[in-house]
Amino acid sequence: MAPGNGTCYKPMKATSNGVFQGDTPLDFALPLAILQICLVVALTRALAFVLRPMRQPRVIAEIVGGILLGPSALGRNHEYLNTLFPVKSLTVLDTLANLGLLFFLFLVGLELDPKALKRTGKKAFAIAMAGIGLPFIMGIGTSVVLRGTISKGVSGPPFLVFMGVALSITAFPVLARILAELKLLTTDVGRMAMSAAAVNDIAAWILLALAIALSGTGSPLVSLWVLLCGAGFVIACVVILPRVFAMMAQRCPDGEPVDEIYVCATLCCVLAAGFVTDTIGIHALFGAFVVGILVPKEGAFAGALVEKVEDLVSGLFLPLYFVSSGLKTNVATIHGAQSWGLLVLVIVTACFGKIVGTVVVSLLCKMPFQEALAVGFLMNTKGLVELIVLNIGRDRKVIQFPFFFSSYLFL
Repeated sequence: MAPGNGTCYKPMKATSNGVFQGDTPLDFALPLAILQICLVVALTRALAFVLRPMRQPRVIAEIVGGILLGPSALGRNHEYLNTLFPVKSLTVLDTLANLGLLFFLFLVGLELDPKALKRTGKKAFAIAMAGIGLPFIMGIGTSVVLRGTISKGVSGPPFLVFMGVALSITAFPVLARILAELKLLTTDVGRMAMSAAAVNDIAAWILLALAIALSGTGSPLVSLWVLLCGAGFVIACVVILPRVFAMMAQRCPDGEPVDEIYVCATLCCVLAAGFVTDTIGIHALFGAFVVGILVPKEGAFAGALVEKVEDLVSGLFLPLYFVSSGLKTNVATIHGAQSWGLLVLVIVTACFGKIVGTVVVSLLCKMPFQEALAVGFLMNTKGLVELIVLNIGRDRKVIQFPFFFSSYLFL
């Protein structure tokens, strides 16, 4: 059934018999998905090449590519949209995109080293809390205004928390790549920004899990059960998985190839964790993120996991997620003085709260003003994680997706 219009479509078969048998390949799921992936990768890579002289990360090219392929640009041609991205194919596209996203969040967790957070001490923790606390509070205040204008009828508490999380989170993966490109990872500013962003991300995911639990359509007791089961899942993972992963890492000495069975077992564990958290009612991505955090960072094991997974996920599947989001969004929905005024409000709330909160606490921690300002701007890095929050909020019918996705583009 097509979303929103009640139209039913005949399920697509996987493969065709070929044009010589009278079949049109674009009427079948597999050849259409192959063409979509090739189109998306070609466009996003071309945009990344064009934006490279401006030193823009590839995530910017992927966001722009998603918008260009959707109804905001090329999708205004309905013949193109119905041929290459028909509604009946979006389930397959969304499934592939979310599967890649699952492993991307596993890689994000894999990059977070809890031991490194301990070494940075209280300073990084204080900066992170300021970087998420002030914009979170301001986001809740902004959400009160939005509920009275463009978001009437949405559920109150989940909307407040989703808005706070979406405006206060720091894109840890994007920040890591920006610092690496600028050769700042080993500097004091780079280490402080990375540690603060890691704490920020962990806190934001905890708040996101709370928001998802509150967004359930059942009684408050159901939300309580979701939170309790989620906490039980995390505790079980913390107790069991580090021992299992440590055993695998010990059997993968440096300088020798990592046994494929350990890589396969870890990836299956990621999928199983995603299944459990999705069954609980949180989100499959949360389970993958938890597993990634618990993998030991020392030795060849973690490096082998990144090497096996990263290229396939970031090269093929992640661009699909941006296109999947872009196909659901029309930037033209922002029109009129009220919409543009609210857009400015969202941008100012997100940027002002994040930068000012971080800079003030950094100065209180006796950092030089120039370094404090640099950390403030780095902590304001936006990326895929914010888009994930918006998509989850849209799927839960908590937020008005087109406006907020468009606002995110301007951030």
